Amino acid sequence: MKMAALCSEFGDLVEIKKQLISVISLCKERGLLHSAKWASELAFALDPLPKDELPPSPPFTEEDAQDLDALTLAKSYFDLKEYDRAAYFLKGCCSQKAYFLYMYSRYLSGEKKKDDETVDSLGPLEKGQVRNEALRELRVELSKKHTAGELDGFTLYLYGVVLRKLDLLKEAVDVFVEAIHALPLHWGAWLELSNLVTNIEMLKSLSLPDCWIKDFFMAHMYTELQMIKEALQKYQNLIEAGFSKSTYIISQIAVAYHNIRDIDQALALFNELREQDPYRIDNMDTFSNLLYVKSMKPELSYLAHNLVEIDKYRVETCCVIGNYYSLRSQHEKAALYFQRALKLNPRCLGAWTLMGHEYMEMKNTSAAIQAYRHAIEVNKRDYRAWYGLGQTYEILKMPFYCLYYYRKAHQLRPNDSRMLVALGESYEKLSQQVEAKKCYWRAYSVGDVEKMALLKLAKLHEQLNESDDAAQCYMLYIQDIFSCGEQLEHAEVSTALRYLGQYYFKNKLYDEASLCAQRCCDYNDAREEGKALLRQISQVRDQIETPSADLFAPLSNNNTPVRRVSPLNLISFTP
Repeated sequence: MKMAALCSEFGDLVEIKKQLISVISLCKERGLLHSAKWASELAFALDPLPKDELPPSPPFTEEDAQDLDALTLAKSYFDLKEYDRAAYFLKGCCSQKAYFLYMYSRYLSGEKKKDDETVDSLGPLEKGQVRNEALRELRVELSKKHTAGELDGFTLYLYGVVLRKLDLLKEAVDVFVEAIHALPLHWGAWLELSNLVTNIEMLKSLSLPDCWIKDFFMAHMYTELQMIKEALQKYQNLIEAGFSKSTYIISQIAVAYHNIRDIDQALALFNELREQDPYRIDNMDTFSNLLYVKSMKPELSYLAHNLVEIDKYRVETCCVIGNYYSLRSQHEKAALYFQRALKLNPRCLGAWTLMGHEYMEMKNTSAAIQAYRHAIEVNKRDYRAWYGLGQTYEILKMPFYCLYYYRKAHQLRPNDSRMLVALGESYEKLSQQVEAKKCYWRAYSVGDVEKMALLKLAKLHEQLNESDDAAQCYMLYIQDIFSCGEQLEHAEVSTALRYLGQYYFKNKLYDEASLCAQRCCDYNDAREEGKALLRQISQVRDQIETPSADLFAPLSNNNTPVRRVSPLNLISFTP
């Protein structure tokens, strides 16, 4: 059923609500609480069903009746996290439900032992060395059942998880796709599959069931693959289809805006989310990242205190507190809270990346490298970890390594000017000037957020004695800085004016040179040079009067695609 067809027909939404209620029950019975929560939040966004429309209970087989007592007992142990005890009482049960809980209990028991051993014996940076010893046995048993065609949708999902944990990723993808076909409404299987999709080509090649939940998956994937325009369109379609009250969709749209650095829009959505769901902890670490970027210390402090009151032992809470201490430049404390988050969940991507940033601040490059590498192990699509590794190796003066990691970050964020500027700097250090020029120009073309690309490009042209191109870039740089309406802290306008003054003087364009020299006098570091140039111009003018030519014709260098610009009106600029 296509979601686009749902827009106005309440009957279809009634059917979706029925399906959600059914799958909530199935997930709860099997201890799949995150999938049950997701389906519950989505069901809550839809109108209540009348009593006669509520879905019937699933059919009860003879095997279910036979295993009922053992399953009820084991589920009570399972809920109390006594996984070995639950598995012991389920051994030998025949029903599909009991078999899943038996295998899932064994899997979670192995995971719990692995995490306990990690916390007890190792620091958070060595987590990858501890293994879940139960995985190989589970794989052998599930493989036999799989070959015999005896696995249902839930058990296929568990088989896929086991394969992923054993790094058998290709097999895991096939099994997750099979699980989704067997049980399309289980969100956990879709989510696991999303973690294994590496690019849009792979996404298009997957054979997925034509079910309404596929639209939620595609929107999620577009966000993960940084295809934000497509993701926002999908979420808008879902809102129009009847899910306008869904807090999940609001949170996903906020995350999408966060990913494209539309900070104000993302903050507005997170504030709306907090009003609708004030005790929500999910995604609050992303909210704290935005508050951190905007240096909103009181708001970040309030958020941290609020989350501590709700649940101080949640991963997101620890990350928010870590961000708060980082904003206060207390980097040791910040790293401590990110470590605490990783003790709670070693697969928390954000905590690994943020901990890498803190170690960078503390000049502990080896720990930073380890943290970033762990982030990449968790999710190879995390551009921040690749970029962080590039920065770390830059500090270590290893430009070949830098280039590799910056390239990876650029592949994930092709239109992010920061990645392109970093790439350009790496090429420059490796004396690959042509590639460096291309990167700097591309960074300017896609919208240079830090206003550094043109300056670096101009300086590179200057070093290579390509004076026409250097002048053109300095002119564009000055126009770019002043068009912002505010002076940027790092702006090197005086550098540009100094160069342009000398350039015009050499080309006997004394009016333009005089304007640049006068502007140089507004800057402490360029004042003396400005005065000296004005004296030179005055001396030359006493001797000869030269008319100004049109400097602003297109320049002749082939390496940098330079556009024709309007004449630079320095008088209109107010430094």
